[in-house]
Amino acid sequence: MKRSTHLLIASVLAGCITSCSSGKRIAQHRIVTNPMNLNYRFQPKDESCREAADPVLEYFKGYYYLFASKSGGYWRSEDLADWEYVPCTTIPTLEDYAPTILPIGDTLYFTTSSGKTQIFKNAHPEKDTWEAVDTKLTYRLHDPAFYSDEDGKVYMYWGCSDKEPIMGVEVDPKDGFRALGEAKALIAHHGDKYGWEVPGKNNEEPRQGWNEGPCMLKYEGRYYLQYAAPGTQYRIYGDGIYVGDTPLGPFEYVEDNPFSFKPGGFIGGAGHGHTFRDKYGNYWHVASMIISVRHMFERRLGLFPVAVSSRNGIYAHTVWSDYPFYIPNRKVDFDKTDLSMGWNLLSYRKPVQASSSLAGYEPGNANDEQIETWWAAQTGKKGEWLQVDLETLMLVNSIHVNFADHHFKVFAPHPPVVYQFFIEGSADGKKWMNLFDETENGKDEPHRLFTLDKPVKVRYLRICNAKEMDGCFSLSGFRVFGKGEGAAPSKVTGFRAIRDSEDKRMYRFTWDAQEGATGYVLRWGTQKDKLTHAVTVFDNQYEARYFNRDSEYYFSITAFNENGN
Repeated sequence: MKRSTHLLIASVLAGCITSCSSGKRIAQHRIVTNPMNLNYRFQPKDESCREAADPVLEYFKGYYYLFASKSGGYWRSEDLADWEYVPCTTIPTLEDYAPTILPIGDTLYFTTSSGKTQIFKNAHPEKDTWEAVDTKLTYRLHDPAFYSDEDGKVYMYWGCSDKEPIMGVEVDPKDGFRALGEAKALIAHHGDKYGWEVPGKNNEEPRQGWNEGPCMLKYEGRYYLQYAAPGTQYRIYGDGIYVGDTPLGPFEYVEDNPFSFKPGGFIGGAGHGHTFRDKYGNYWHVASMIISVRHMFERRLGLFPVAVSSRNGIYAHTVWSDYPFYIPNRKVDFDKTDLSMGWNLLSYRKPVQASSSLAGYEPGNANDEQIETWWAAQTGKKGEWLQVDLETLMLVNSIHVNFADHHFKVFAPHPPVVYQFFIEGSADGKKWMNLFDETENGKDEPHRLFTLDKPVKVRYLRICNAKEMDGCFSLSGFRVFGKGEGAAPSKVTGFRAIRDSEDKRMYRFTWDAQEGATGYVLRWGTQKDKLTHAVTVFDNQYEARYFNRDSEYYFSITAFNENGN
């Protein structure tokens, strides 16, 4: 395809954008979305695919440090928006699953799931200079988690099983993290009572799921022990909470579980995560999100703002987290805002054309809001392209580009996997303007959000490959955000929530299809005035089995389209 340059619009990262939801001016580089745009590493064996999961994130000496399974290193950031990758070779257990880190004084400590517990330390983790600790903790840790209390006492939690409980014990970091006393069983399996703990794509399998990935948070003197269930390969993977008055319990189940949950939208999953505070005192949750197509452990990372209050409990904002939102540079009340930029999805199932495609990987897979499906061109040659027709002129603010790595043969260790391309827009399909030029890109960024300094009014958008590459030029999501100029859908009518008489963990929902609606957001919770959970649905019916057997629920539903909610 001949590249035309009738109008050049530079993507200047130093600019500021006005949020449609809050009216605030937001630094452009702070506008992000999920999955996090990291250089996810291809794995060393099996089918060629990327993975990162089981994350932990802490603020230490002016930087945020992010570790995740199977990543060959870790990341650091000054602002939670831009991340620098630090390759690591001095931790011999780095390739084991489920890392955890702990700042104590001027030193950062690290351990992970392994056959024999080994702990490492580094006073300068910006450098790959980790040293082994003379570890005296003899428990074999699966999915470990450090926790340091305000009184200086340190605890270790662990657990990853469909049978064994989540465990905990106090340890002495001054004596090789030696256990102080016997480990205690803290959280058992209760899939018979809590539907979200049951495995299966829709929590339908007649067995116990995996309780795993603990994390401890203290708030207003109480201890919130988090755990993940029922399995990392499912969109219904989430994190729940038990609460107690001491670090080792006893703990009681929080009725409004799971607090971190994202079964719908472009990418699902919000489990096996870690809750932390940023330098302004805001709470966040970083968690595993799933693709699980080429391998069960094909995963990504998600970052979610977390509301913490004595009245409403703890809950993560997840439903719009795969739309553009911003990372604040101040203290924010997350009980009142989810940080959304207020832009609407313009591209869902709009007409799509492409230069070529493989059978089963048709162009429509690029804008069906499912990261598990993708469009693949027949080749990786320069000039392969994909084009979306928004069907009318619309104001475009940002484009979310998600590459699918189709037919790649990349295995760790490997250099950065770099895509080079450009994105154009047109009002009439004839004259094209260059919106983003990445023909000289040198970064490995498979989930890049591009934001314009000023919105541009276009009808057509296309992305074109500019680099000869092995495999196929492919996209799991070419997602366009902005503002339509039509009417938002009307209030939803005919809503019904029917609880299954045989299994009270299951609800079936139906409602009238609303004219002009793109989809619906179904919300629920155990507090009538605070519905803390939500799922995006693109139909007028929905069935879910992830409710508590003995809890009562309240529901609401909202229709949305490219013009609003």
